[in-house]
Amino acid sequence: MKNNSLKWKTLSSDYLFTDTWLRARRDKCERPDGKIVYPYYVMEYPDWVTAVGLTEDEKVILVKQYRHALGEECIELPGGCVDAKDENFEIAVRREFLEETGYTFKTAEYLGRTSANPSTNANTLYMFLLTGGKKVQEQDLDANEEMHVELVSLQEFKQMLVDNKFVQSMHVTNIFYALQKLNKLEIKV
Repeated sequence: MKNNSLKWKTLSSDYLFTDTWLRARRDKCERPDGKIVYPYYVMEYPDWVTAVGLTEDEKVILVKQYRHALGEECIELPGGCVDAKDENFEIAVRREFLEETGYTFKTAEYLGRTSANPSTNANTLYMFLLTGGKKVQEQDLDANEEMHVELVSLQEFKQMLVDNKFVQSMHVTNIFYALQKLNKLEIKV
């Protein structure tokens, strides 16, 4: 039987840059047809988590923060990097929400994973729907974080999506799956 695998074999890798949140490597690869691909650059980031979080009265919890790479203030879903101390992705997303918004949740439902760019980025974003949110503390932000929490109705949230207010593409993906899970995907344009 013929092997139809498209998977490449990594022959060698060397790291060009290594820091806390980013490692850049150059791979030498062999395709199944024997062709050598060199150099092939890969960016390694930690895995990420995010969620659509709903309060007990079904308000969507968003954060507004400055994103330096774009030079813009962005409206986003709370979330961030999975830490080594996080036992699993649900714990990570619950921790991120608590730190960034002060909210805890009754339920967490895993919605799947996505990649910012699987051709160059080696990490994955794990998506969730959090419900039954209740504010239990003030924000506990990292030294370089500054963000404002905003609560919006589901209708406002859907209108923000239609109006292209979310520029973070992986968050848009999470929004799609969350609205689908909530049976709220119908959007009038």
